[in-house]
Amino acid sequence: MNLRHAVRAIVLDGDDRILLCRFAIPEPAGTIVWAAPGGGVERGETPLAALRRELHEEVGLAVDTDLPHVWHQQVVAPGHAAGYDGVVNDYFLVRTASFDPCGAMSDDELAAENIDGFRWWRLRDIADYRGSELFSPRDLATPLAALIASGVPARPVPLGL
Repeated sequence: MNLRHAVRAIVLDGDDRILLCRFAIPEPAGTIVWAAPGGGVERGETPLAALRRELHEEVGLAVDTDLPHVWHQQVVAPGHAAGYDGVVNDYFLVRTASFDPCGAMSDDELAAENIDGFRWWRLRDIADYRGSELFSPRDLATPLAALIASGVPARPVPLGL
């Protein structure tokens, strides 16, 4: 099975707001997904090196410490990641002061990766959201609430789609 390996950052500010990227997915047309910043692990790259690179590129956040691995997600679904049978996402926790996301990538480069915006979300706004846009994982509020309430888990928590 050919799975895309990726890393994502659960970026929480001092008010426990989470920074999410707005992905405008071309197929099916009009699909909007809010997901944690991050991306693919390149050949020869460690997961944390990949995460540091992705955070710098996408949101302009420099991370020089080791980060706790808090969640693990495997989605096997053809078409979920172009050219792959699915994706494996490993999520790491980043605690930081709030900031205005502005990474090294230009707006055109972000658009090429389907990213067209960023937003700091409060847990209750995610839990109460009833619009047509999606979150990744779909039930983001549940593991996020546990992470905020209980802190870093002893082992990464498995996530669904």
